[in-house]
Amino acid sequence: MDVVAGRIAKAHGIRGELAVDVRTDSPEERFKVGAVVTTKLRDGSKRDLTIAAAREHSGRLLVRFEEVLTRDVAETLRGALLLVDTDALPPTTDPDEFYDHELAGLRAELLDGTVVGKVVEVVHSPAGELLELDVDGRDVLVPFVRAIVPTVDVAGGRVVLDPPEGLLDAE
Repeated sequence: MDVVAGRIAKAHGIRGELAVDVRTDSPEERFKVGAVVTTKLRDGSKRDLTIAAAREHSGRLLVRFEEVLTRDVAETLRGALLLVDTDALPPTTDPDEFYDHELAGLRAELLDGTVVGKVVEVVHSPAGELLELDVDGRDVLVPFVRAIVPTVDVAGGRVVLDPPEGLLDAE
């Protein structure tokens, strides 16, 4: 299974460099020179690219790929996801850190054990992470903060919620 390590935001400069929004805790490993990443393009196709250079710039990573030599080629990659195989990920050692793919599919329940739905995915927004839940066929976004999600039990297959009034209600 693949997980997202980053998303190509836009081309940068005239030599094919790309601005990447990083979604990994170890960018130095994922984006090191010589590493091969799989890109999932907007049309759903996939393409392997080799990192030629990477540097930080204005909160993003500027990446140059061996196969991308011009701005025109770089523009075709705008919006592409950069994927990493989950088998290549090191195990997490911090009990409060999780990979997104570990949370997808977990049962969502309230403090009293009442099952309210399941986790569909983790949504990364500028304001922070959200859990997208399937609650009776509805998509519900829940802020992924300890006050609302006090327990994440990957081994037990569940997340425990303490939602404020109205958060899970149908609109």
